[in-house]
Amino acid sequence: MSELEVTDDRWLLPEGIEEILPEQAKILESARRELLDTYESWGYELVITPMMEYLESLQAGTGKDLDLQTLKVIDSQNGRMMGIRADITPQAARIDAHSLNRTTPTRLCYLGTVLHAYPNSLGGSRSPMQVGAELYGHAGVESDIEVIELMLETMKLLGIKNYHLDLGHVAIYRDLAKQAGLDTRQEMELFEALQRKAIPDINRLLTEWKVDNRMHTRLSSLAKLSGGVEALNQAKTLLSNAGETVNTALEELEKIAIKVNQRRPEVPIHFDMSELRAYNYQSGVVFAVYVSEHGQEIARGGRYDEISKDIGGSRPATGFSADLKTLLNISSKTQVKRSNQKTIFAPYGDDESLQDMIVALRATGEKVISELPGQKGDAQDLGCNHILVQKEGEWEIQAIKKKR
Repeated sequence: MSELEVTDDRWLLPEGIEEILPEQAKILESARRELLDTYESWGYELVITPMMEYLESLQAGTGKDLDLQTLKVIDSQNGRMMGIRADITPQAARIDAHSLNRTTPTRLCYLGTVLHAYPNSLGGSRSPMQVGAELYGHAGVESDIEVIELMLETMKLLGIKNYHLDLGHVAIYRDLAKQAGLDTRQEMELFEALQRKAIPDINRLLTEWKVDNRMHTRLSSLAKLSGGVEALNQAKTLLSNAGETVNTALEELEKIAIKVNQRRPEVPIHFDMSELRAYNYQSGVVFAVYVSEHGQEIARGGRYDEISKDIGGSRPATGFSADLKTLLNISSKTQVKRSNQKTIFAPYGDDESLQDMIVALRATGEKVISELPGQKGDAQDLGCNHILVQKEGEWEIQAIKKKR
């Protein structure tokens, strides 16, 4: 390998890891501030979680869902295995259960970079900027509705267009699989087929396992029960005698859909009875936002009461999260809101009155760029639209005429 090739390789970033340049960073930071301010106005308190934790804490309650995505390192101080966070949700649950340990409902929000061992899609990022909100200490659908509304408000604030809300409930499949007598291996194998909506595979598995005709029909029907309100009505008919747990789940979906439609009538609602994302740790309703031109969900969430139990707590929990970079890539908000703020060029000099003027302007929020001796480029090359000019011993601001 030549010396030039070695030099070039040094600047390459790992696949799926990207840097954010000034203009993009400005847009992203503006969105970050707007979202966190909005979440605070809803009562959600900001937490900043550590980038790295011991593995058993970082993955508590998530089953194997996060294990493959978590990059692992050995703590050189004690030899214990640590992980770089791949999801902030379990960390927020730990904060609620142990660091805060409240009895009242707690609302937390966060925004930070996570690291994935593998991208979620071909050519996708391995370093999403995860934004989310979690609500602890309330088990009713009212808290699910609040979190869904906040997720939809996030879409609105970022200028996301043509999206719909997808609703499902993991308790439906979980209870039907239990009634059918499926063991853990069979439950997960059928789960995979349902996620693909592979009806021939679903029927083949149920036949091989000699599941009785009634349960066979109920389980295989889940892959077909998707669409608008008609899908929910079909589910209520087909599963009407499936037991209290299933009926309660369907009632919860109906209540949530009715309330969300009342408050956000512009958002189409789609039901999917085979939608089982994060099945290993979700315990109730699951929801997601989809846009037609994007193959995967752009925001997702649900109820995950079981995580709290696995980390030593007993609090019900619901929440949502999304990758802010993905949201901005498909957003109509491609520019920061422009203000009438001046960008002022200050000539080089040690004049005390000039330095006082610069300090005073910056204190009032003005942007002032100071000239450096011998620098390349003039005021306009630096993006300035005004300049400080001394007249009769006083410094004043003048607009710069644009170059032709």
